[in-house]
Amino acid sequence: MDEAKSLPPLEEVEPLQEGYRWVAITAMLFAIGIILHTVSPNVGGVTPNWTIAMYSIVISMFNPKLSQAVGIGFIAGLTLVPSSKSAFPLGNIASELSGAILCCLVVKAMLAAGLGEWKLRPLVTGFLATMASGSVFTFILKLVLGLPLSVWVYAMLPVVAVVGLLNGLITFLLFAPVKRLFYAQEGRK
Repeated sequence: MDEAKSLPPLEEVEPLQEGYRWVAITAMLFAIGIILHTVSPNVGGVTPNWTIAMYSIVISMFNPKLSQAVGIGFIAGLTLVPSSKSAFPLGNIASELSGAILCCLVVKAMLAAGLGEWKLRPLVTGFLATMASGSVFTFILKLVLGLPLSVWVYAMLPVVAVVGLLNGLITFLLFAPVKRLFYAQEGRK
């Protein structure tokens, strides 16, 4: 009993406002992305990759450390494996890692260049992340299926570019509403 009386009182420390809310937002967006990825129909060989758009939003909004972006990419790749419509679903792990890493590096470069408030930043990051991810994924698929390089360059990469444009647009259109949702409690825009 005497020991308890000699201990200093506990102090309660308030967590930072943003703390780990970004993790909850990331999880929510991944869940939405996975559902949309699963139910989105293939139209003319093109299906938006909602998961890339979602992690591009997260990375653009929160500017995570590179190690956190690696975690985001790894989780994104793992979550896509069960819902993949491809011949080699495990390729998603490497492709989403590359997409998230490139997205993170582009965001950091844009912020360093003073483009933090540039309205088209989400469009650019969504497009480039999709190009990186799609290029890696289709190249792995080319290797697994033993396809000639010309098929990858002239058939697969153009589809990746179309999906990249679509994902860039999706990222751009969803960025502002997600940002408003995240900062609603703080009264920020």
